[in-house]
Amino acid sequence: MEDRQSVALKEWAVAIQALEAGKQTILLRKGGIREETRDFQLKEKSFYLYPTYEHQKADLIRPEYQSDLQATLQGFDPAKQDQVTIRLFAEVVEEYPLLDEQILAELAPFYVYTNEYAAERLHWKKTKPLHVLLIRAYRLAEPVTIPVLNQYLGCFSWISLDQSLCDVERVPVLPDEQFAKRREQIGQILQKSARL
Repeated sequence: MEDRQSVALKEWAVAIQALEAGKQTILLRKGGIREETRDFQLKEKSFYLYPTYEHQKADLIRPEYQSDLQATLQGFDPAKQDQVTIRLFAEVVEEYPLLDEQILAELAPFYVYTNEYAAERLHWKKTKPLHVLLIRAYRLAEPVTIPVLNQYLGCFSWISLDQSLCDVERVPVLPDEQFAKRREQIGQILQKSARL
């Protein structure tokens, strides 16, 4: 059986940066183009976050996160990307299936994407729900830089890291009280979806 501590979810670098800054608390997932079923499946409830750069674009990110996007792209050269730095560990506290665009728009304060892009993700494969993952993010006490291996490349959600990071100390990004408040706010919005 695979060591779950070596599993990582690939996510846009700007979204990871927002999680690390405590600005974002949820991830929206529908599935990677190269996923076996092309649907997202939550394989692990805790994992590292592996930053990706290729698909994040300015027109998909809300204005207040444009400087964060530019910061993640500074010095990024896809032809020379032979290393990546892992900064965050994540625990999925709740997973909500979502089909309602209005509820998704109400969640906008908790993610970096534009409403248009979030809605586009929702409507891709219309009969399949968008997975809203409520994330408790933990900052690694010391970020770990690892080599980019061929098996990490491609449009799929999950990868198995070649090296174990389980000995690295982790600290919650948000204090318990602040995270509990955010969880309650998100839960109240998503409860509307359950009543529809």
